[in-house]
Amino acid sequence: MSYKMIVLDMDDTLLRDDHTISDATKQALLEAQELGVKVVLASGRPTYAMVEIAKELKLNHYGSFILSFNGAKITNCQTNEELFSSTLPIETVHKLYDISKRENVWIHTYVGDTIVTEENNPFTEIEAQITGLPINTVAGFKAAINEPVVKVLMVQEESHLKKTEALLQVELQNQLSVMRSKPYFLEFTESGVTKGTSLAFLIEKLGIKREEVIAMGDSYNDLAMIEFAGLGVAMGNAPDDIKKIADYTTDTNNNDGVAKVVEQFIFNKQLTK
Repeated sequence: MSYKMIVLDMDDTLLRDDHTISDATKQALLEAQELGVKVVLASGRPTYAMVEIAKELKLNHYGSFILSFNGAKITNCQTNEELFSSTLPIETVHKLYDISKRENVWIHTYVGDTIVTEENNPFTEIEAQITGLPINTVAGFKAAINEPVVKVLMVQEESHLKKTEALLQVELQNQLSVMRSKPYFLEFTESGVTKGTSLAFLIEKLGIKREEVIAMGDSYNDLAMIEFAGLGVAMGNAPDDIKKIADYTTDTNNNDGVAKVVEQFIFNKQLTK
């Protein structure tokens, strides 16, 4: 199969644990783009927090795209045009706030290029470190959210949040997309909006078939695009249930897992174990 697009989750997939791209991975992706392969970034991160990595990989030069907010926005890196944008109504955000209080979890969202929360906490601090966005701690969350937002996160310890996820996937079925991006991040976007649905939208625009797409990820918010792509790849550091669904499992994010997929499936090089 001749692949025309590589779609990459960022954290714990493209990026190593220190949030950098290895030289081998960067070189492989630049060479793939020279061959005409589109490299697309698909992350739960806000668009702002993806731009520098996109520039490092020269996505603007090669006319590629960013799928941010778990697919709720698609941005053309060359023109900065938004091809697709999805938001949650104010009433929905306020409802999620009430649920967060009931379930004893923290909640935050994004207004402009800031993270808005009513009560700062260790997990919102992690989000700030990952994205580089400042935290705006407000006196009243509902009062601060007076326009639609792209995405909402509930955050808490993994054991607690897994129970919350299971409950809310049933309670909010057909109302919202509910998925974890990290063990302690539970994310909410418009119903039917995932990395997979946005990827389907993008390739239709570009005239690329799903069989011509490689998608790589490590977490539950990557499942939709891993299942959709012609070649769905789980990282070596992904949970076992992600690996079972993927077509192929590569090495870890710290050991050039992305580069090894590019070498094998784009450059057709045999890898030595």
